[in-house]
Amino acid sequence: MTRRPLAVLLASAALAALLLAGACRKDAGPSGSRASFRIAVIPKGTTHEFWKSIHAGALKAREELAAEGVQVEVIWKGPLREDDREQQIQVVEGFTTQGVDGIVLAPLDSKALVRPVEEAKRLGVPTVIIDSGLDSDQIVSFVATDNHEGGELAGQELGRLLGGKGRALLLRYQEGSASTEERERGFLDRMGAAWPEVELISSDQHAGPTRDTAKRASENLLNRYGSDLHAVFTVNETATAGMLLALQDISRAGQVKFIGFDSAEAFLEGLKAGQLHGFVLQNPLRMGELGVKTMVQHLQGRPVEKRIDTGVTLITPENVDEPSSRDLIRPPFERYLKP
Repeated sequence: MTRRPLAVLLASAALAALLLAGACRKDAGPSGSRASFRIAVIPKGTTHEFWKSIHAGALKAREELAAEGVQVEVIWKGPLREDDREQQIQVVEGFTTQGVDGIVLAPLDSKALVRPVEEAKRLGVPTVIIDSGLDSDQIVSFVATDNHEGGELAGQELGRLLGGKGRALLLRYQEGSASTEERERGFLDRMGAAWPEVELISSDQHAGPTRDTAKRASENLLNRYGSDLHAVFTVNETATAGMLLALQDISRAGQVKFIGFDSAEAFLEGLKAGQLHGFVLQNPLRMGELGVKTMVQHLQGRPVEKRIDTGVTLITPENVDEPSSRDLIRPPFERYLKP
């Protein structure tokens, strides 16, 4: 099926929408710089705590920019499931035809989203990428965690917990997700370099997009390796939740050294119960905030960094109660996500 008719339709519709927006919107403040923008923020999914924090960060940016006299309309829309690449492509194309000023996107796939993002740029709609990389140089900036470093932190801590010896497994997320692939790579790099006597008995299985798919994948791994398993690393919120449930079901939670990734209330409870031994945290509130602010900077003609690191932290029983840790574990997204 050819994409040419769609491209022509996008070009015509986007041009009309941009002309209409330019005629109707207040475009300049007292200094002559743009003072009003419509920015679409497109997450990988809309159900997990992580994306709620990204949304809250975008709204935080809107609030802070308003205080500076810059009005930003944040339009939040994404696929329900984190494996629906086609729906995310359609969302990007839809916002392009609507003539938004810019797009802030967490791409589900580092390759599948290249065409719609580059098409949007050709039609005058730039994109800031957040969370997970895109194989394109046609973007404004990449605002994200250093995911390789996050994987390295997990590998270092898991090797330490094992005393440098034992059998471990890596449960991946899904193919095409650049952020989690970097975590996986960082974990494997650190384990190989620092803990060569730790045997990785499985590193090629994927959890999939939901807690249920992750639980099934975890059950299969636990059934296969049983009592031979000493340690586990899972690379995102759903994989961690699924593995924790699977370990609890067979009464092995706490017996297997377990490092997860991302935040959820169940992970904090698991850490305090000794069932999780650590989890690596990003700063999604900051990621959403800087994604929108970076786009506004670009639209105002100001220079932006091509790569913005939003930080990564390993939470353990030793630092879980520190104020800086509490802010990451429970980001105040309710303050911004008002009913």
